[in-house]
Amino acid sequence: MATGDDQKPLRLIADAFKDLADNLGSQSPSGIVHLEVAPFSRACSLVSPLFGCLGIAFKFAELDYVAKVHDLGEASKSFVTLQVMIDRDIEDNRVRKAGSHTRNLLRVKRGIDMVRVLFEKIIATQGNSLKDAASTAYGQVFAPHHGWAIRKAVAAGMYALPTRAQLMNKLNEDETSAITQMQSYIASSIPVIQYIDKLFLLKELGLDW
Repeated sequence: MATGDDQKPLRLIADAFKDLADNLGSQSPSGIVHLEVAPFSRACSLVSPLFGCLGIAFKFAELDYVAKVHDLGEASKSFVTLQVMIDRDIEDNRVRKAGSHTRNLLRVKRGIDMVRVLFEKIIATQGNSLKDAASTAYGQVFAPHHGWAIRKAVAAGMYALPTRAQLMNKLNEDETSAITQMQSYIASSIPVIQYIDKLFLLKELGLDW
């Protein structure tokens, strides 16, 4: 990839998730569809800088997300697909235990889903403030799983969010190019998120823990 593209994290994220979605779409609908751990963890790692760009409101998410993506990267050395990884945790009766690959996968999935909602709201709203978009994304995806203290800290941090223009500048994109990459990510992340949700439901693990 060209050096210029290396300085455009939004483009890297969009391209990586498009590759994941294309891979899922290319598999036979009549057979078992697989998502490999290694490319998934690499794509998710590219999202990490975005949490940093959002400032202190999402600092908790950045730290938590980075650690869990790293765990999935380590897991890719032992497991080829997400399904095999989850099956091993089920066999070992450790799915819901802190630090399990499956538990970490669920939390990473919420991270990429939060970014999807954030991008949808940024595209749909006008003005230079990101507060409504970020508040909606946090409230929809993370808040139901967080205690009062974290929710309060995030609410306070929302006042320190960068402006829309500042975020675009941090991402090294102008408004038009940023929206194009956000739309690409939204379209590509949906089938990836749906695949993971389906995997959890097929294994009767649920999604609300």
